[in-house]
Amino acid sequence: LIVGIIKKSPRTSQGSSRHRHCGLSGSLFTMVFLHLFIVNKSGGLIHHRRLSEKAPKIGTNEWLRIGSTFHSLHAIAAEASPVRLPNGKNSSGADDGIERIVAGGMELRCLQTLTGIKFVITSERGMTVDIDSVLKEIYVLYAECVCKDPFYELEMPIRSELFSQAVENLIEKVEKTGHTLMSKHR
Repeated sequence: LIVGIIKKSPRTSQGSSRHRHCGLSGSLFTMVFLHLFIVNKSGGLIHHRRLSEKAPKIGTNEWLRIGSTFHSLHAIAAEASPVRLPNGKNSSGADDGIERIVAGGMELRCLQTLTGIKFVITSERGMTVDIDSVLKEIYVLYAECVCKDPFYELEMPIRSELFSQAVENLIEKVEKTGHTLMSKHR
């Protein structure tokens, strides 16, 4: 499954401010995040969004299928893995499963929380930013903007403009500066 590709771009300042430019061996590359989706512990899609104009447009029904399929594959990967982590938990204490998939033109990263919620982000391959820190910051934004909302019910779709704007600001900052608040303090 190829979702995006890294393309050499000319040495001009054309393009949107959402693209991060990194000089690699004399060339200028544009690298971007593509999609974000959040899956609840039951496998239901509770949030999805395109993070770039370069990301393919995917309809709501397809997103629902992607969310439940990823949830199932995550569980199968945990069961089928020949290597068992201590107590079946990953480094963050969540259940074992898919943490990273690298394909021809994209990379998928997953952060599963202790409560079973999966934060999944796709990006073009070769990004030099700490994608795991980006996922952790999105998790913090979820806790701050969504979970503290007295009208939000856990496991239900996220319809928080505050959360959407905070994620948008985070992605813009990371693509512009190349680091997150968490990665800056390490």
